[in-house]
Amino acid sequence: MSLHTERVPSPSEVLAASSREIPKSLKTALLASFVVGALIFIIGLFVASDRAWRAFHANWLFFTVLSHAGVVFVAVQRITTARWSRGVIRFMEGYVAFLPVAFLFLLLTLFFGRGHVFWWTHEVAPNPEKVTYFNGTFLTLRDIFAFAVITALSLWYIYTSVRLDVGRIPEWGASWAAGIRARMRNGFRDERREIHSTHSLQGKLAVFMVFVFGFGWSVLAWDLSMGLTPHFQSTLYSWWLFMGGWLCGLMLFSILVRAWNSYLNGAGGLIHETHFHDIGKLCFAFTAFWGYLTFGQYLVIWYGNLGEETYFMRLRLISPWKWVTVAAVVLVFFAPFFGLLSRSAKVNRFTMTLFALSSLLGMWLIRYIEVFPSTYGVVSSLPFGIWEIGGLLLYAGAWGLCYTAFMDAFPRMRVTLITSPYRDEVQVPVNPETMEPLPAHE
Repeated sequence: MSLHTERVPSPSEVLAASSREIPKSLKTALLASFVVGALIFIIGLFVASDRAWRAFHANWLFFTVLSHAGVVFVAVQRITTARWSRGVIRFMEGYVAFLPVAFLFLLLTLFFGRGHVFWWTHEVAPNPEKVTYFNGTFLTLRDIFAFAVITALSLWYIYTSVRLDVGRIPEWGASWAAGIRARMRNGFRDERREIHSTHSLQGKLAVFMVFVFGFGWSVLAWDLSMGLTPHFQSTLYSWWLFMGGWLCGLMLFSILVRAWNSYLNGAGGLIHETHFHDIGKLCFAFTAFWGYLTFGQYLVIWYGNLGEETYFMRLRLISPWKWVTVAAVVLVFFAPFFGLLSRSAKVNRFTMTLFALSSLLGMWLIRYIEVFPSTYGVVSSLPFGIWEIGGLLLYAGAWGLCYTAFMDAFPRMRVTLITSPYRDEVQVPVNPETMEPLPAHE
Protein backbone atom coordinates (compact mmCIF):
# COMPACT_ATOMS: atom_id res chain seq x y z
CA MET A 1 0.00 0.00 0.00
CA SER A 2 1.29 3.48 -0.82
CA LEU A 3 2.20 5.66 2.11
CA HIS A 4 -0.06 8.36 0.68
CA THR A 5 -3.22 6.24 0.88
CA GLU A 6 -2.86 5.32 4.53
CA ARG A 7 -4.83 7.03 7.27
CA VAL A 8 -3.55 10.54 7.83
CA PRO A 9 -2.68 11.11 11.52
CA SER A 10 -3.60 14.27 13.39
CA PRO A 11 -0.96 16.78 14.52
CA SER A 12 -1.49 15.75 18.14
CA GLU A 13 -0.86 12.11 17.23
CA VAL A 14 2.40 12.97 15.48
CA LEU A 15 3.55 15.08 18.41
CA ALA A 16 2.62 12.39 20.90
CA ALA A 17 4.52 9.78 18.90
CA SER A 18 7.67 11.86 18.51
CA SER A 19 8.02 13.93 21.67
CA ARG A 20 9.63 11.52 24.12
CA GLU A 21 12.29 13.34 26.14
CA ILE A 22 15.91 12.66 25.20
CA PRO A 23 17.61 10.74 28.05
CA LYS A 24 19.62 12.90 30.42
CA SER A 25 22.25 10.16 30.51
CA LEU A 26 22.91 10.70 26.79
CA LYS A 27 23.29 14.45 27.25
CA THR A 28 25.60 13.86 30.20
CA ALA A 29 27.74 11.49 28.14
CA LEU A 30 27.97 14.01 25.30
CA LEU A 31 28.87 16.81 27.72
CA ALA A 32 31.53 14.59 29.29
CA SER A 33 32.96 13.82 25.85
CA PHE A 34 33.13 17.52 25.02
CA VAL A 35 34.68 18.51 28.35
CA VAL A 36 37.30 15.72 28.28
CA GLY A 37 38.14 16.51 24.66
CA ALA A 38 38.39 20.23 25.39
CA LEU A 39 40.70 19.60 28.36
CA ILE A 40 42.95 17.37 26.25
CA PHE A 41 43.03 20.03 23.54
CA ILE A 42 43.90 22.80 26.00
CA ILE A 43 46.66 20.70 27.56
CA GLY A 44 47.87 19.88 24.07
CA LEU A 45 48.25 23.58 23.29
CA PHE A 46 51.06 23.69 25.86
CA VAL A 47 52.50 20.17 25.45
CA ALA A 48 52.12 19.33 21.75
CA SER A 49 50.63 22.38 20.08
CA ASP A 50 51.20 21.25 16.48
CA ARG A 51 49.43 17.94 16.96
CA ALA A 52 46.61 19.46 19.00
CA TRP A 53 45.80 22.06 16.34
CA ARG A 54 46.15 19.59 13.46
CA ALA A 55 43.83 17.14 15.19
CA PHE A 56 41.42 20.03 15.80
CA HIS A 57 41.50 20.89 12.10
CA ALA A 58 41.10 17.32 10.84
CA ASN A 59 38.06 16.82 13.06
CA TRP A 60 36.67 20.17 11.93
CA LEU A 61 36.78 18.96 8.33
CA PHE A 62 35.03 15.69 9.19
CA PHE A 63 32.15 17.09 11.24
CA THR A 64 31.61 20.31 9.32
CA VAL A 65 31.45 18.92 5.78
CA LEU A 66 29.07 16.25 7.06
CA SER A 67 26.79 18.88 8.61
CA HIS A 68 26.71 21.19 5.62
CA ALA A 69 26.13 18.29 3.25
CA GLY A 70 23.24 17.04 5.38
CA VAL A 71 21.42 20.36 5.14
CA VAL A 72 22.00 20.46 1.38
CA PHE A 73 20.54 16.96 1.12
CA VAL A 74 17.43 18.34 2.85
CA ALA A 75 17.33 21.11 0.25
CA VAL A 76 17.59 18.54 -2.55
CA GLN A 77 14.42 16.94 -1.17
CA ARG A 78 12.67 20.23 -1.92
CA ILE A 79 14.18 20.54 -5.40
CA THR A 80 12.90 17.07 -6.28
CA THR A 81 9.61 17.68 -4.38
CA ALA A 82 10.24 14.41 -2.53
CA ARG A 83 7.45 12.99 -0.40
CA TRP A 84 9.07 9.75 0.76
CA SER A 85 11.26 11.50 3.35
CA ARG A 86 8.65 13.64 5.11
CA GLY A 87 8.46 11.35 8.13
CA VAL A 88 12.20 11.22 8.75
CA ILE A 89 13.95 14.23 7.20
CA ARG A 90 13.74 16.36 10.38
CA PHE A 91 16.28 13.96 11.88
CA MET A 92 18.72 15.26 9.27
CA GLU A 93 17.65 18.89 9.58
CA GLY A 94 19.12 18.80 13.07
CA TYR A 95 22.61 18.78 11.51
CA VAL A 96 22.26 22.54 11.05
CA ALA A 97 22.62 23.15 14.80
CA PHE A 98 26.36 22.44 14.68
CA LEU A 99 27.14 24.99 11.96
CA PRO A 100 27.36 28.13 14.18
CA VAL A 101 29.78 26.23 16.46
CA ALA A 102 31.75 25.07 13.41
CA PHE A 103 32.01 28.72 12.32
CA LEU A 104 33.47 29.62 15.73
CA PHE A 105 35.93 26.71 15.52
CA LEU A 106 37.00 27.81 12.02
CA LEU A 107 37.76 31.28 13.34
CA LEU A 108 39.85 29.76 16.13
CA THR A 109 41.93 27.86 13.58
CA LEU A 110 42.33 30.76 11.16
CA PHE A 111 43.31 33.30 13.81
CA PHE A 112 45.02 31.29 16.54
CA GLY A 113 46.03 27.92 15.10
CA ARG A 114 47.11 28.95 11.62
CA GLY A 115 50.82 28.82 12.37
CA HIS A 116 50.51 25.19 13.48
CA VAL A 117 48.40 24.02 10.53
CA PHE A 118 49.17 26.09 7.43
CA TRP A 119 52.58 26.25 5.74
CA TRP A 120 51.93 29.67 4.19
CA THR A 121 52.32 31.35 7.59
CA HIS A 122 56.06 30.59 7.65
CA GLU A 123 57.06 29.45 4.14
CA VAL A 124 57.22 31.11 0.72
CA ALA A 125 54.83 29.81 -1.94
CA PRO A 126 56.47 27.86 -4.80
CA ASN A 127 55.30 30.21 -7.60
CA PRO A 128 53.97 33.77 -8.00
CA GLU A 129 50.37 32.65 -8.53
CA LYS A 130 50.34 30.81 -5.22
CA VAL A 131 51.97 33.76 -3.48
CA THR A 132 48.82 35.69 -4.32
CA TYR A 133 46.39 32.84 -3.71
CA PHE A 134 47.85 31.89 -0.33
CA ASN A 135 48.12 35.43 0.94
CA GLY A 136 47.01 35.10 4.55
CA THR A 137 44.52 37.97 4.53
CA PHE A 138 43.02 36.99 1.18
CA LEU A 139 42.62 33.34 2.20
CA THR A 140 41.17 34.14 5.61
CA LEU A 141 38.61 36.59 4.26
CA ARG A 142 37.41 34.35 1.42
CA ASP A 143 37.09 31.32 3.68
CA ILE A 144 35.14 33.24 6.29
CA PHE A 145 32.90 34.68 3.58
CA ALA A 146 32.29 31.33 1.88
CA PHE A 147 31.54 29.55 5.14
CA ALA A 148 29.31 32.35 6.41
CA VAL A 149 27.20 32.40 3.24
CA ILE A 150 26.70 28.62 3.21
CA THR A 151 25.85 28.63 6.91
CA ALA A 152 23.45 31.58 6.65
CA LEU A 153 21.54 29.92 3.81
CA SER A 154 21.46 26.64 5.74
CA LEU A 155 20.07 28.28 8.87
CA TRP A 156 17.51 30.24 6.84
CA TYR A 157 16.31 27.15 5.03
CA ILE A 158 15.88 25.02 8.15
CA TYR A 159 14.21 27.98 9.91
CA THR A 160 11.53 28.05 7.20
CA SER A 161 11.03 24.31 7.49
CA VAL A 162 10.68 24.31 11.26
CA ARG A 163 8.48 27.43 11.23
CA LEU A 164 5.85 25.63 9.18
CA ASP A 165 5.39 23.19 12.07
CA VAL A 166 5.90 25.50 15.05
CA GLY A 167 3.21 27.83 13.72
CA ARG A 168 0.58 25.07 13.82
CA ILE A 169 1.22 23.31 17.13
CA PRO A 170 0.87 24.27 20.79
CA GLU A 171 3.93 25.65 22.55
CA TRP A 172 6.39 22.80 23.06
CA GLY A 173 10.13 22.42 23.38
CA ALA A 174 13.20 23.47 25.33
CA SER A 175 12.99 26.84 27.05
CA TRP A 176 16.18 28.16 25.42
CA ALA A 177 14.36 28.30 22.07
CA ALA A 178 11.09 29.83 23.31
CA GLY A 179 11.97 33.20 21.81
CA ILE A 180 12.81 31.65 18.44
CA ARG A 181 9.50 29.77 18.40
CA ALA A 182 7.62 32.96 19.31
CA ARG A 183 9.21 34.78 16.36
CA MET A 184 8.25 31.88 14.10
CA ARG A 185 4.61 32.27 15.10
CA ASN A 186 4.56 36.01 14.41
CA GLY A 187 2.69 36.68 11.19
CA PHE A 188 1.82 33.01 10.69
CA ARG A 189 -1.20 32.90 8.38
CA ASP A 190 -3.67 30.17 7.51
CA GLU A 191 -2.27 26.70 7.03
CA ARG A 192 -2.82 26.37 3.29
CA ARG A 193 -1.26 29.72 2.44
CA GLU A 194 1.76 29.07 4.68
CA ILE A 195 2.37 25.70 3.04
CA HIS A 196 2.48 27.26 -0.41
CA SER A 197 4.47 30.36 0.55
CA THR A 198 7.03 28.23 2.42
CA HIS A 199 7.27 25.81 -0.50
CA SER A 200 7.85 28.71 -2.90
CA LEU A 201 10.54 30.33 -0.73
CA GLN A 202 12.29 27.01 -0.13
CA GLY A 203 12.38 26.36 -3.86
CA LYS A 204 14.51 29.47 -4.36
CA LEU A 205 16.66 28.89 -1.29
CA ALA A 206 17.31 25.25 -2.18
CA VAL A 207 18.69 26.05 -5.62
CA PHE A 208 20.97 28.76 -4.25
CA MET A 209 22.14 26.42 -1.48
CA VAL A 210 23.19 23.69 -3.89
CA PHE A 211 25.22 26.09 -6.02
CA VAL A 212 26.76 27.88 -3.03
CA PHE A 213 27.60 24.57 -1.35
CA GLY A 214 29.36 23.28 -4.46
CA PHE A 215 31.32 26.45 -5.11
CA GLY A 216 31.90 27.41 -1.48
CA TRP A 217 33.18 24.00 -0.47
CA SER A 218 35.40 23.89 -3.53
CA VAL A 219 37.14 26.99 -2.19
CA LEU A 220 37.22 25.66 1.36
CA ALA A 221 38.53 22.27 0.19
CA TRP A 222 41.33 23.90 -1.81
CA ASP A 223 42.30 26.23 1.05
CA LEU A 224 41.83 24.07 4.13
CA SER A 225 42.72 20.60 2.88
CA MET A 226 44.37 20.39 -0.55
CA GLY A 227 46.28 23.61 0.11
CA LEU A 228 48.06 22.04 3.07
CA THR A 229 50.48 20.63 0.47
CA PRO A 230 51.96 23.67 -1.35
CA HIS A 231 52.88 21.91 -4.62
CA PHE A 232 49.79 19.74 -5.04
CA GLN A 233 46.65 20.48 -7.00
CA SER A 234 43.83 18.32 -8.34
CA THR A 235 40.70 19.43 -10.18
CA LEU A 236 38.73 16.56 -8.63
CA TYR A 237 39.82 17.23 -5.06
CA SER A 238 36.95 19.46 -3.97
CA TRP A 239 34.32 17.05 -5.34
CA TRP A 240 36.09 14.19 -3.64
CA LEU A 241 36.11 16.04 -0.31
CA PHE A 242 32.57 17.36 -0.15
CA MET A 243 31.01 14.22 -1.60
CA GLY A 244 32.79 12.34 1.18
CA GLY A 245 30.90 14.60 3.58
CA TRP A 246 27.68 13.92 1.66
CA LEU A 247 28.25 10.17 2.08
CA CYS A 248 28.92 10.61 5.81
CA GLY A 249 25.75 12.66 6.18
CA LEU A 250 23.70 9.84 4.68
CA MET A 251 25.44 7.11 6.67
CA LEU A 252 24.84 8.99 9.92
CA PHE A 253 21.24 9.61 8.81
CA SER A 254 20.71 5.86 8.43
CA ILE A 255 21.89 5.33 12.01
CA LEU A 256 19.84 8.21 13.44
CA VAL A 257 16.59 7.15 11.74
CA ARG A 258 16.92 3.68 13.23
CA ALA A 259 17.88 5.07 16.62
CA TRP A 260 14.89 7.44 16.68
CA ASN A 261 12.56 4.73 15.42
CA SER A 262 13.67 2.45 18.25
CA TYR A 263 13.61 5.15 20.92
CA LEU A 264 10.20 6.46 19.83
CA ASN A 265 8.79 2.92 19.68
CA GLY A 266 8.12 3.10 15.97
CA ALA A 267 6.94 6.73 16.13
CA GLY A 268 3.32 5.67 15.83
CA GLY A 269 3.91 3.84 12.58
CA LEU A 270 5.25 6.96 10.87
CA ILE A 271 8.66 5.42 10.15
CA HIS A 272 8.53 2.47 7.76
CA GLU A 273 10.82 -0.21 6.42
CA THR A 274 10.68 1.60 3.07
CA HIS A 275 12.48 4.53 4.74
CA PHE A 276 15.29 2.21 5.82
CA HIS A 277 15.51 0.73 2.34
CA ASP A 278 15.48 4.07 0.54
CA ILE A 279 18.18 5.52 2.80
CA GLY A 280 20.21 2.31 2.42
CA LYS A 281 20.01 2.61 -1.36
CA LEU A 282 21.27 6.18 -1.17
CA CYS A 283 24.14 5.09 1.09
CA PHE A 284 25.07 2.35 -1.37
CA ALA A 285 24.83 4.65 -4.39
CA PHE A 286 27.03 7.36 -2.93
CA THR A 287 29.52 4.79 -1.66
CA ALA A 288 29.93 3.78 -5.30
CA PHE A 289 30.14 7.42 -6.39
CA TRP A 290 32.80 8.24 -3.79
CA GLY A 291 34.78 5.19 -4.94
CA TYR A 292 34.48 6.41 -8.53
CA LEU A 293 35.78 9.86 -7.60
CA THR A 294 38.63 8.37 -5.56
CA PHE A 295 39.77 6.03 -8.31
CA GLY A 296 39.27 8.70 -10.99
CA GLN A 297 41.50 11.14 -9.11
CA TYR A 298 44.15 8.49 -8.41
CA LEU A 299 44.17 7.17 -11.99
CA VAL A 300 44.73 10.59 -13.56
CA ILE A 301 47.58 11.34 -11.15
CA TRP A 302 49.10 7.90 -11.78
CA TYR A 303 49.21 8.06 -15.56
CA GLY A 304 50.03 11.81 -15.62
CA ASN A 305 53.14 11.01 -13.54
CA LEU A 306 53.84 14.62 -12.59
CA GLY A 307 56.05 15.02 -9.56
CA GLU A 308 53.96 17.70 -7.86
CA GLU A 309 50.91 15.37 -8.07
CA THR A 310 52.43 11.94 -7.47
CA TYR A 311 54.15 13.24 -4.33
CA PHE A 312 50.77 13.61 -2.64
CA MET A 313 49.72 10.01 -3.33
CA ARG A 314 53.15 8.43 -2.80
CA LEU A 315 53.51 10.00 0.64
CA ARG A 316 50.23 8.41 1.73
CA LEU A 317 51.28 5.01 0.37
CA ILE A 318 54.55 4.69 2.27
CA SER A 319 55.14 3.96 5.95
CA PRO A 320 53.80 4.97 8.39
CA TRP A 321 50.82 6.42 6.49
CA LYS A 322 50.21 3.46 4.18
CA TRP A 323 48.10 1.29 6.44
CA VAL A 324 45.90 4.20 7.49
CA THR A 325 45.24 4.94 3.82
CA VAL A 326 44.51 1.31 2.97
CA ALA A 327 42.27 0.87 6.01
CA ALA A 328 40.34 4.04 5.17
CA VAL A 329 39.62 2.94 1.59
CA VAL A 330 38.52 -0.52 2.75
CA LEU A 331 36.25 0.94 5.44
CA VAL A 332 34.67 3.63 3.24
CA PHE A 333 34.35 1.77 -0.05
CA PHE A 334 34.99 -1.97 -0.14
CA ALA A 335 33.17 -3.01 3.05
CA PRO A 336 29.97 -0.93 2.48
CA PHE A 337 29.88 -1.51 -1.28
CA PHE A 338 29.97 -5.29 -1.12
CA GLY A 339 28.15 -5.45 2.20
CA LEU A 340 25.14 -3.41 1.06
CA LEU A 341 24.49 -5.13 -2.27
CA SER A 342 21.40 -6.94 -1.00
CA ARG A 343 18.09 -5.43 0.08
CA SER A 344 18.16 -7.32 3.37
CA ALA A 345 21.50 -5.74 4.33
CA LYS A 346 20.01 -2.28 3.77
CA VAL A 347 16.93 -2.82 5.93
CA ASN A 348 18.51 -4.97 8.65
CA ARG A 349 19.42 -2.79 11.62
CA PHE A 350 22.62 -4.62 12.52
CA THR A 351 24.16 -4.80 9.03
CA MET A 352 23.20 -1.27 7.98
CA THR A 353 24.52 0.19 11.23
CA LEU A 354 27.71 -1.86 10.95
CA PHE A 355 28.49 -0.63 7.43
CA ALA A 356 27.45 2.93 8.26
CA LEU A 357 29.87 2.95 11.19
CA SER A 358 32.53 1.44 8.93
CA SER A 359 32.06 4.27 6.43
CA LEU A 360 32.10 6.97 9.12
CA LEU A 361 35.25 5.59 10.75
CA GLY A 362 36.93 5.26 7.36
CA MET A 363 36.06 8.84 6.40
CA TRP A 364 37.43 10.07 9.71
CA LEU A 365 40.70 8.35 8.79
CA ILE A 366 40.50 9.98 5.35
CA ARG A 367 40.34 13.40 7.01
CA TYR A 368 43.30 12.37 9.15
CA ILE A 369 45.42 11.49 6.11
CA GLU A 370 44.34 14.68 4.36
CA VAL A 371 45.85 16.78 7.16
CA PHE A 372 48.65 14.90 8.91
CA PRO A 373 50.86 13.67 6.03
CA SER A 374 50.67 17.13 4.44
CA THR A 375 51.79 18.83 7.64
CA TYR A 376 54.35 16.22 8.80
CA GLY A 377 55.72 14.77 5.54
CA VAL A 378 57.97 11.71 5.82
CA VAL A 379 58.15 10.55 9.45
CA SER A 380 59.42 7.44 11.21
CA SER A 381 56.32 6.84 13.37
CA LEU A 382 52.63 7.59 13.07
CA PRO A 383 51.58 10.74 14.95
CA PHE A 384 48.45 9.26 16.47
CA GLY A 385 47.52 9.20 20.12
CA ILE A 386 45.80 11.10 22.88
CA TRP A 387 45.79 14.46 21.06
CA GLU A 388 44.01 13.03 18.02
CA ILE A 389 41.52 11.09 20.15
CA GLY A 390 40.97 14.20 22.26
CA GLY A 391 40.06 16.17 19.16
CA LEU A 392 37.53 13.51 18.19
CA LEU A 393 35.97 13.54 21.68
CA LEU A 394 35.72 17.33 21.61
CA TYR A 395 33.97 17.45 18.26
CA ALA A 396 31.76 14.40 18.80
CA GLY A 397 30.57 15.88 22.09
CA ALA A 398 29.99 19.32 20.58
CA TRP A 399 28.12 17.91 17.57
CA GLY A 400 25.96 15.67 19.73
CA LEU A 401 25.09 18.46 22.18
CA CYS A 402 24.09 20.77 19.32
CA TYR A 403 22.00 18.05 17.68
CA THR A 404 20.16 17.04 20.84
CA ALA A 405 19.52 20.71 21.70
CA PHE A 406 17.87 21.20 18.30
CA MET A 407 15.78 18.03 18.62
CA ASP A 408 14.68 19.11 22.10
CA ALA A 409 13.65 22.56 20.93
CA PHE A 410 11.61 21.89 17.78
CA PRO A 411 9.14 19.30 16.48
CA ARG A 412 10.98 16.14 15.51
CA MET A 413 8.83 15.45 12.50
CA ARG A 414 7.34 17.57 9.74
CA VAL A 415 3.93 17.71 11.37
CA THR A 416 2.36 19.91 8.71
CA LEU A 417 3.50 17.98 5.66
CA ILE A 418 2.50 14.69 7.30
CA THR A 419 -0.96 15.73 8.53
CA SER A 420 -2.27 18.64 6.46
CA PRO A 421 -4.99 17.96 3.86
CA TYR A 422 -3.15 20.47 1.65
CA ARG A 423 0.26 18.78 1.89
CA ASP A 424 0.32 17.46 -1.67
CA GLU A 425 -1.01 20.61 -3.33
CA VAL A 426 2.59 21.79 -3.59
CA GLN A 427 3.04 19.34 -6.47
CA VAL A 428 1.14 21.99 -8.50
CA PRO A 429 2.74 25.37 -7.65
CA VAL A 430 0.42 28.29 -6.95
CA ASN A 431 0.80 31.96 -6.21
CA PRO A 432 0.82 32.01 -2.37
CA GLU A 433 -1.01 35.32 -2.32
CA THR A 434 -3.86 34.61 -4.72
CA MET A 435 -3.74 30.78 -4.42
CA GLU A 436 -4.14 30.59 -8.21
CA PRO A 437 -2.08 27.98 -10.12
CA LEU A 438 1.04 29.40 -11.72
CA PRO A 439 1.60 29.12 -15.48
CA ALA A 440 3.94 26.25 -16.37
CA HIS A 441 6.85 28.55 -17.29
CA GLU A 442 6.88 30.04 -13.79
